[in-house]
Amino acid sequence: MTTLRMAAAAAEFGRDLEDDFTTVERLIKEARTGDVRLLALPEACLGGYLLSLDGGDDGGHDDGPRALALDGPEIRRLAALAGEMTVVAGYCEAGTDGRRYNSAVCVSGDGVLGNHRKVHQPLGEDASYASGDTFRAFDTPVGRIGLMICYDKAFPESARQLALDGAQIGVCVSAWPGARTQATIDLAKDRWKRRFDLFDRARALENQIVWLSANQAGTFGSLRFVGSAKVVDPGGEILADTGVPAGIAVAELDVTQALLTARRSMGHLRDRRPDAYTLPEAVSV
Repeated sequence: MTTLRMAAAAAEFGRDLEDDFTTVERLIKEARTGDVRLLALPEACLGGYLLSLDGGDDGGHDDGPRALALDGPEIRRLAALAGEMTVVAGYCEAGTDGRRYNSAVCVSGDGVLGNHRKVHQPLGEDASYASGDTFRAFDTPVGRIGLMICYDKAFPESARQLALDGAQIGVCVSAWPGARTQATIDLAKDRWKRRFDLFDRARALENQIVWLSANQAGTFGSLRFVGSAKVVDPGGEILADTGVPAGIAVAELDVTQALLTARRSMGHLRDRRPDAYTLPEAVSV
């Protein structure tokens, strides 16, 4: 039996890249001390997220995070920090097409293993980023991984596409805030947090894959993030969870055996009936 020790982080990040790298280095060192081999860091952890989701700047001028090249020095620096570990982190990508993308990169000391551009954009995010258009799994030293970013996980097709592409582990990095309306002081009782947690468990269970969910914590601009980084098994059970505060959720699992056990009797991917799934070209809302 070969087990994998994996972790997802909830942490606070801002515009200052040096401060962000200090936090990233601390989290990687903490994970390494705990023999973690796969670590998920939040969306936009290199440069911070947006100040608001209303298309505004929360009362002050803000140009957003600095766009970084996938083959640039910052991603090489992240890979060097990862070393023997596999690390996923969110950043603002400077596309070769001149556009900015909300992206997540997977690295090890050997370099870039995979990259994902956020496909689904909530509220006013499309004013700051172009949209990606693919979901593809890729091989890593710790298994075949599929990446998603935040709102991507609200769409079952995202995780299903990755599972059908052979992903054993889904990694979703987020900057998921509390509710904008009917907000509660206690984020542990927030309705958007409940949705965040439900999506994590549902995406793992319906695809019978291991699921890592990292998220921003604390506040940035007008946003209060719900934290709640977690590791979920293929049965939808939460193995580790930080709750709202910053922290690292760590769990150990034999991924191959966990997938085999979950799919032994009722295999959700095996038992699909694609011929019965007829979709309209457009849905009126």
